[in-house]
Amino acid sequence: MSIDRIGQGYDLHRLGPGGRLILAGIQIPSDKGLIGHSDADVLFHAVIDALLGAAGLPDIGQQFPDTDPAYKGIDSGQLLQRTLALINEQGYTPVNVDATILAERPKLQDYKRKMRENLAKLLHLDVNAVNIKAKTNEGLGEIGSGQAIACQAVAALRKNQ
Repeated sequence: MSIDRIGQGYDLHRLGPGGRLILAGIQIPSDKGLIGHSDADVLFHAVIDALLGAAGLPDIGQQFPDTDPAYKGIDSGQLLQRTLALINEQGYTPVNVDATILAERPKLQDYKRKMRENLAKLLHLDVNAVNIKAKTNEGLGEIGSGQAIACQAVAALRKNQ
């Protein structure tokens, strides 16, 4: 299977009390949640930007602006599905996704498999075509002090025949 396009994405959201911590559509037990206009799923947001970039489309902020009340509190899985439709309209299909979550806590080891499965299902990929890693920031910066979580993602697309 050939790879025709590659894109990269990045997202960061603040952590705060009272919210939910959603990563790849999975709720992770935590005393803090991600804060954002949507559900603030940094993993899905980084993957969305990687997919949009690979397809040569405008970024997540232009496709789904945080000034639009239609996206207030929306499940980012829905945004990912809309993104998949957009890239399909451009004649592309995802080949694989690789993402790295940057979070000091909570520890994510026990959730990575379920996150991979969820992302693979939404993108119609085999789970082996999706990788999710989790790294700390060694106590440095906003991420290291537990004030934020970020994610970096790379996506590869192939042109539909």
